[in-house]
Amino acid sequence: MIDGIIFDKDGTLFDFRKSWGGWSRRLLEALSDDPQRRHAMGRAIGYDLDTQDFDAGSPVIAGTPDEIAAILLPLLPDMRPEALIARMNALAALAPMAEAVPLDALLTRLRERGVRIGLATNDAEAPARAHLAAHDLTRHFDFIAGSDSGFGGKPAPGQLVAFCRATGLDPSRIVMVGDSCHDLEAGRRAGMHRVAVLTGIAGKAELAPHADVVLADIGALPGWLDSL
Repeated sequence: MIDGIIFDKDGTLFDFRKSWGGWSRRLLEALSDDPQRRHAMGRAIGYDLDTQDFDAGSPVIAGTPDEIAAILLPLLPDMRPEALIARMNALAALAPMAEAVPLDALLTRLRERGVRIGLATNDAEAPARAHLAAHDLTRHFDFIAGSDSGFGGKPAPGQLVAFCRATGLDPSRIVMVGDSCHDLEAGRRAGMHRVAVLTGIAGKAELAPHADVVLADIGALPGWLDSL
C-alpha cells in the first residue's frame, strides 16, 4: 500500500526542456548585453544559447539557485550573490511551465485514492508555489518545500523527512518521483520507494540503477500503483 507520493517539480510535474529553456535564455539576456559573455555563462551552466538545449550535466537540472549562482558569479564580478539569486528567483517565478501530463486530472485521481501528496524541489519555494498556483494545483498538495525552506536540498533527504513528519506517514509507504539521480538518491536515503520519469534530461540507462521502476511520465503512476 502506498499512502503518499512526493514529487520533484522540474522535469517531473513539468517538462524540463519546454519549461526551463526559455528561463535560461531570459536570465542570460538579463545579466549581460555582451553576446560573448552570454555564451560563456551559458556554457558554464550547461545551456547552449544557439540550440536552446541543456547538457546532461547542467547544474540547472538539479542544482539549487545558490549552486547555479555560484557558477555564474565569476563571470559577473560586479554582482553580489544575493542580488543574482533574487533576480534568478524573480525570473523563475514568472517562467511559464509546461505540464508533463494534464496535472489536475492526475492529482485528482491520486487524491481520490487517499494518497497524500508533497513537493520537494531544488528550486526556491516562492517560485515553486507560483508555478503550482499558475496551474491551480496548490490545493492538491499537503506539503511544499524548496531548497530554501529550511530542510536543505536534494540529494540530502531533509525535504522528504519533513514530508513524513508533516503527514505522519511511514517512509516505507511513500514514493519519491523524480527525473534525476538527485531525486532518487534523496528517496533512497529517506527509505522511500523510488520512481524515475523521462520528462527531464536524464535517460533510462542513467536512472534505472537508482529506481524501482522507470516510467515515461507521471501519467503512468496510477497503472503502476495498481500493479503493486
